[in-house]
Amino acid sequence: MPDAPCLAPFRVSPLPEIHFGRQTLARLPALITRHGRRVLLVTGRRSFIDSPHWPELQAALREQGVAWHHVNIAGEPSPCLVDKIVASHREAEIEAVVAIGGGSALDAGKAVAGLLRTGTSVMDHLEGVGRGLPYPGPAVPLIAVPTTAGTGSEATRNAVLSEPGPKGFKKSFRDDRLVARVAVVDPDLLAGCPAEQLAANGMDAFTQLLESYVSAGASPFTDALAWSGMQAFQRGFWRAMEGNPEGRPDLAYASLISGITLAQAGLGSVHGLASPLGAFFPAPHGVVCGTLLAEATALNIAALRERAENPEALVKYAHAGRLLAASPEREDPLACDALVATLRDWTHRLEMPRLGAFGMQESDLPRVVANARGGSMATNPLVLSDEALTALLASRL
Repeated sequence: MPDAPCLAPFRVSPLPEIHFGRQTLARLPALITRHGRRVLLVTGRRSFIDSPHWPELQAALREQGVAWHHVNIAGEPSPCLVDKIVASHREAEIEAVVAIGGGSALDAGKAVAGLLRTGTSVMDHLEGVGRGLPYPGPAVPLIAVPTTAGTGSEATRNAVLSEPGPKGFKKSFRDDRLVARVAVVDPDLLAGCPAEQLAANGMDAFTQLLESYVSAGASPFTDALAWSGMQAFQRGFWRAMEGNPEGRPDLAYASLISGITLAQAGLGSVHGLASPLGAFFPAPHGVVCGTLLAEATALNIAALRERAENPEALVKYAHAGRLLAASPEREDPLACDALVATLRDWTHRLEMPRLGAFGMQESDLPRVVANARGGSMATNPLVLSDEALTALLASRL
């Protein structure tokens, strides 16, 4: 028999202790007291604190003798906001940070937890625009509780921070020590998500799964996880969109796994472009993913075929096409075409807005492309030219 192929080396970054499943939120008070009794609660603007879960959590914390401070995150967090929260709580001897909400609340909590003990500013460490200083640590223990299904931030080692405007940026504060100690993923928390938010967040999660699956940084470890996440997404997304609560566990799982795989394997061209688009225009991240994914996938597949390089990525695209189109018998070329057709259908059915809806014009294309060569673009399955990226963006103006 021929020798089995040798597996290429790969690294698995730290992961949180994960509590997944319905009603796992009930475990949160006990998990908090594991790490201390002086806690900073970081929540989103409304969804959690307007739900019955908020008074229940407060009552449980009082019963266990936990003292807490509370901050709300309205919109995407900025470096200035993070520094302000850190400065106002640095003397409070916070023993744990609990971030409950969507990606913005989780990213803010992650950054705050990372800086409460260091005496540094987030701009000391922010990639690309910061002062380039190494992060010294340590971080305060973080417990992450997502209330949306999209970013997977509960499982990543980076906090995404934004400075909007013509000269703005959207960059990561990144370190293994920022990974949450515990992630509590309770699908029942998705009950309050409106369909529009489910759609945008869901497309973010699927984009992360597909991009990490075909990523140049993928490994057998991430392939297995990404595949299981895509299977769960296929089962649950449209059911959740139709209001069926039975779809929520699959969607929450897909989001969690997308966070794990992006942290381990990297992403691709959609997220490379999403960074400057989110910085320069008021375009929600999930909407950017949803509006670009089909055309970015079509571009990658066409370029892979034309250049006859990275055949493994084409095989993976074909696997995904057979999964989404429920057509296991299709040959690889037709399965790749089916993947693009399915994603285009999703874009239409979800009524994903074009980029022009957020004020982007043709004259903005060079600026976006020039700022898209960050970490995510580096793990796209092949290098795309500026001309190709410009054409991709123009197709969704």
